[in-house]
Amino acid sequence: MPSATTTTVQAGAPVRQARTPAPGLFLTLLAVCSAVTAANIYLAAPLLPLMARDFGSAPSAIAWIASVAQLGYAVGLLFFAPLGDSANRRRLVAGLTLVTALALGAGAAAPGIAALAAAMFVASAATVIPQLLVPLVAERAPAERRARHVAAVIAGLFTGIVGARVLGGLAGQAFGWRWVFAGAAVLTLVLGLATAVVLPSRRRRQGPLFAGLVALPSVLRSSPDLWRACVRQAGMFGAWSALWTSLALLLTGPEYGLSTATAGLFGLFGLTASAVAPLAGGLVDRFGAGKVVRSAYAVAAVSVPLFWLGGQVLWALFAAAIAVHAALVASHVANQTLALTATSTPATANTAYVVAGFAGGAAASALAGAAFSHFGWGGVCAVAGLWLVLGWGPTSVRR
Repeated sequence: MPSATTTTVQAGAPVRQARTPAPGLFLTLLAVCSAVTAANIYLAAPLLPLMARDFGSAPSAIAWIASVAQLGYAVGLLFFAPLGDSANRRRLVAGLTLVTALALGAGAAAPGIAALAAAMFVASAATVIPQLLVPLVAERAPAERRARHVAAVIAGLFTGIVGARVLGGLAGQAFGWRWVFAGAAVLTLVLGLATAVVLPSRRRRQGPLFAGLVALPSVLRSSPDLWRACVRQAGMFGAWSALWTSLALLLTGPEYGLSTATAGLFGLFGLTASAVAPLAGGLVDRFGAGKVVRSAYAVAAVSVPLFWLGGQVLWALFAAAIAVHAALVASHVANQTLALTATSTPATANTAYVVAGFAGGAAASALAGAAFSHFGWGGVCAVAGLWLVLGWGPTSVRR
């Protein structure tokens, strides 16, 4: 990472000084901000039983709200993440932070399911801040430690995702789901604005603001490595999303009959897998992304039958949760590092990569909700297995 003072030069403009904290503190702040903002996407998952009771509906009937959040995030990534190659990052992060906080507040006051879904869509579309920060970290990191630095922010991101289930479930049981949304709005506002203050304040490229969005198809076509990373992460993230967004329905249903708070504590098993991110970063720097992704897919393939067995045996769910999180985190570190270095426009390439991942996740979550309603937990596991096949099959032979 560079020194605390960075000089930035823009064509036709005077030299400006952008003050940033010490490298370690800067990376830590970005990781914490990523954790808080990423948690917003999965805020609804552990609260579905409470929301259903509040709105007088069955939990399985509103499971689609979790898919709306993921779809909103994919849409936000498509339009906002490419701006990292051109826009003023400081203003962009500050503006998205304000929109996210307001949308979460609207969700807390939502009078019905439709209003809540709309608020979740807007909040998730605006909470793309982590994917503006990861390319920045990759740019500033030494080449020999790039994957490790990217992994630090990814570790924060996944800690937030899993923490949303644990803390969301506990807080929802204690105070109600509306207060969880209100608290998330406050945390997002504080961390997002604090991060915006220390970001470089400049436009990186001249030209149309949405040039990155227009260039997405050609960037994807011209880089087989980027295409491969997109497809593989869509399959991996889809398998994880199908299982994780449906897990609360299994744990609070007749099979186990757990409370929302107890089911939320189950996320602690996934939280331990976030420690895999730094290890995966070191392995990518040493052995390359391909070997790490292959190993991650093998672990994920083992986790699916463990999840199926977990429909009747609790210890199998424990083992499966750790395995699938380890696979997802390792795969993400490897694939995202590859995507960020595959082209000369890292923010645009990162957009293609993350949109592909979350589109795969949203589709798998939606299908998993329907599968749970018609076929139970076995149907959810079948969806997860299918997504792994779809992610690996088309990329198993080099193009």
